[in-house]
Amino acid sequence: MAFGGFSKSQTTQPMAEINMIPLIDVMLVLLVIFIITAPMLTHAVKVELPKASSTPEEQKPEVIRLTIDAAGMVYWNDQKLEKSDWQMRMAEAAKAPTQPELRIRADGGSAYRNVAVVMSDAASAGLTKIGFVTDPNDNR
Repeated sequence: MAFGGFSKSQTTQPMAEINMIPLIDVMLVLLVIFIITAPMLTHAVKVELPKASSTPEEQKPEVIRLTIDAAGMVYWNDQKLEKSDWQMRMAEAAKAPTQPELRIRADGGSAYRNVAVVMSDAASAGLTKIGFVTDPNDNR
């Protein structure tokens, strides 16, 4: 350990060691502060909250079954419609407060063009909940 003296005869050289004592003192002071304040942070005010027995109202969205047969005819909930009719109904359904689910059931022999037209009309009307109904037992 090199300590500096008051004599002028000795040449002074810079210290090559780091003084760890002040660092350790600061760390111990911080440790004591955290030990004292940690229990205060977990202290909570005891409050008796009122009990309420209500259940949220579940609104199930309306389900619209849109069927496309092999000939390309469209059925709205088993009612045959023309293109202008289903476009009008889609626009009305999109304005409802709860958006209905549109479930498309397309015949396997139907052209994809027919399904794409119906999906495009639904999207342009503002319907976003669109799904497809398939037969899970059809193993090919």
